Amino acid sequence: MRPPAPPPDLPDLAAIRAAHARIHSLVACTPVLNTPALDAILGAEVHVKCENLQRVGAFKARGACNAVQSLDAAAARRGVATHSSGNHGAALAYAAQQRGIVAHVVMPENAARIKVANVEGFGGQVHFCAPTVTAREQACAAVLTATGATLVHPYDDPAVIAGQGTAALELLEARPDLDVIVAPVGGGGLLSGTAIAAHGVKPDIIVLGAEPAWADDAARSLASGCVEPLAGTTTIADGLRSSISPRTLHAMRTHVAAIGLCSEAAIVAAMRLVWEKAKIVIEPSSAVVFAAMLEGTLAVAGRRVGVIVTGGNVDLDRLPWQD
Repeated sequence: MRPPAPPPDLPDLAAIRAAHARIHSLVACTPVLNTPALDAILGAEVHVKCENLQRVGAFKARGACNAVQSLDAAAARRGVATHSSGNHGAALAYAAQQRGIVAHVVMPENAARIKVANVEGFGGQVHFCAPTVTAREQACAAVLTATGATLVHPYDDPAVIAGQGTAALELLEARPDLDVIVAPVGGGGLLSGTAIAAHGVKPDIIVLGAEPAWADDAARSLASGCVEPLAGTTTIADGLRSSISPRTLHAMRTHVAAIGLCSEAAIVAAMRLVWEKAKIVIEPSSAVVFAAMLEGTLAVAGRRVGVIVTGGNVDLDRLPWQD
């Protein structure tokens, strides 16, 4: 199988800077924290970009706001739609609310309750479907046909990717001496935007990704050069249960040095470790980067590492170490 042709419309650094200017009043410039006790365990100097403190509780606000603010008036009047396990859906509902338009969000029926509540809290209209990628895409297509809304894809959208890249811009402004920058990867929108921004600002920085071993399609795709399918997965990192796209694969093949994998047990252990040592609430998808560090699948020992902590939307009645 031949690799896909490079998509013509990946954003560049200029587009990411323009996105930052466009959305700065709608998103928070989240803090960057360092915890020496965590450094000692991970074996690296780790600087955490706290997107768990972002509006809607996740980095997804950046991409959604950039996409919605980029719509022309006619398209905006018809509303927007997407499919999401939760964080992108809440972000799109928030972005739509800020512009005064409707947002339709297709969600799997097993989505975390807090994530459903977040979507509805921002005025989003939730449409439930079976918990598979195919079911999500089919249900979203039906909503688009019925409403005429504009699709704002969770990650396979240049405007979304540009918005996500703004977190890396802020991280590197706060910590310009980083050796490595790491982000988790599901569909690849965040990692793509992070990589493009990071190499645009600092060409010699090492960009790495992390994902669960139970959802390793990005690592397999990076190795093969083709989009490898993601089978059904029950990884606890529910925000990473998405397949990458040709667009995000192209960005990763251009900019990402490696993707570290981690076990489910390590995700739970890392999530608890960050709660206890850094005193911040992160969700399992955010913990994947720390889990890969704990299991030694990311080559970061002794380096200054920037980590995008993607979100903190956790069901406090169902903490994984209480099961």
